[in-house]
Amino acid sequence: MDALTIMTELNNQIFPWCHERRFNAYANYFRKEFGTRVQKLSIDAGFSCPNRDGSKGKGGCTYCNNDAFNPSYCQPEKSVSQQIQEGKDFHAWRYKRAQKYLAYFQPYSNTYAPLETLKRIYDEALNNEDIIGLVIGTRPDCIDDEKIAYFADLAKTHYVVIEYGIESCLDKTLNLINRGHDFQTAVNAIEKTAAAGIRTGTHLILGLPGETEDEILQQATTVSSLPLHSIKLHQLQILKGSIMEHDYAKHPENYKFFTLDNYIDFLIRFLEHLSPNIIVERFAGEVPPRFQAGPTFGNIRNDEILRMVEQELERRNTFQGRLVIG
Repeated sequence: MDALTIMTELNNQIFPWCHERRFNAYANYFRKEFGTRVQKLSIDAGFSCPNRDGSKGKGGCTYCNNDAFNPSYCQPEKSVSQQIQEGKDFHAWRYKRAQKYLAYFQPYSNTYAPLETLKRIYDEALNNEDIIGLVIGTRPDCIDDEKIAYFADLAKTHYVVIEYGIESCLDKTLNLINRGHDFQTAVNAIEKTAAAGIRTGTHLILGLPGETEDEILQQATTVSSLPLHSIKLHQLQILKGSIMEHDYAKHPENYKFFTLDNYIDFLIRFLEHLSPNIIVERFAGEVPPRFQAGPTFGNIRNDEILRMVEQELERRNTFQGRLVIG
């Protein structure tokens, strides 16, 4: 039985997305979930990170420079409400159909504060009538049962996603990039969060130093065993101002970067091993050229990488999860 026949048989059964696209696409999920365009609004609420303030380490993870991902309106000295309004204005010219929004707390570790502080910040966001939910990026070592209970209560009436940075499933890599926790910490956080009825997402960086392609590919199988709602995939990027920038300058031999063609090929193989139940939100990271300090894919945008992935899935007549269910 070939891949296309399998996709047809699965249509409207286990994986209803199969008849629309060859992977479990975030855009399709959103249209079905909300029936309209919903736009994320990034917010910087001024959180820190245990890997920066000294409680676990200094300097942060070696790859990190959060400024590279922050829109210009995201400034922690502004209130949450002000950032929401400026975010709506910022996106208005591009996303004219957006009528509802998710408050996306992205920079640093957005559960790294006492519960009362979290309640104040997130209640302020949800008090805006156009905000229908929260997307909260954080570390798996910055969550506890009390905080999970709070978010589980919010999730009963709002759309709530907790995004945990796994970055790698290999402890040798987590140690190398100065994450300050092991992979089991991520497993524990994801399982507890999902068990509480909260949508749980994750990030993986593909191509971290010291990892072979086989080791990276195995991580698709590893994360597929977790109760994940969604995943974001990023290629390794060397960012100006990061610890990795200085290490790369001294030891470029320790780094091996995907070319664009190799990356597309690898993404197809990764998707084939990835559970079809996991929604794929992103295939690549994108930062402004002024923050780039290493090899890049040039000026290609994420939507073009998405187009290339879909074309290659079609050409190979394959789909997400083919090797999981085959």
